[in-house]
Amino acid sequence: MLALIRTIDLALDIYTWIIIASAIFSWLFAFNVINSSNRFVASVGDFLYRVTEPALRPIRRFLPDLGGIDISPIVLLLIIFFVRQLLWTTIAPILV
Repeated sequence: MLALIRTIDLALDIYTWIIIASAIFSWLFAFNVINSSNRFVASVGDFLYRVTEPALRPIRRFLPDLGGIDISPIVLLLIIFFVRQLLWTTIAPILV
């Protein structure tokens, strides 16, 4: 059972880095630092959008409009941190 918890924790850790990469990519795209007409850059951006948008969309519905600032990745990272802590401090001791 501990292997399952470690696998879930690893998946959440990887998804955390994908969210961070998506946020950085969106900043670089917004400030025209990267060339959006480059095929590789466009495919990376499309991948990051497709992977993170299903988790970010429900959070954006509940957050107030803050103009050009999108704090939904921060909220999602906090939720992931909470789930990881819940796994290791509450669920893992019960199962081990």
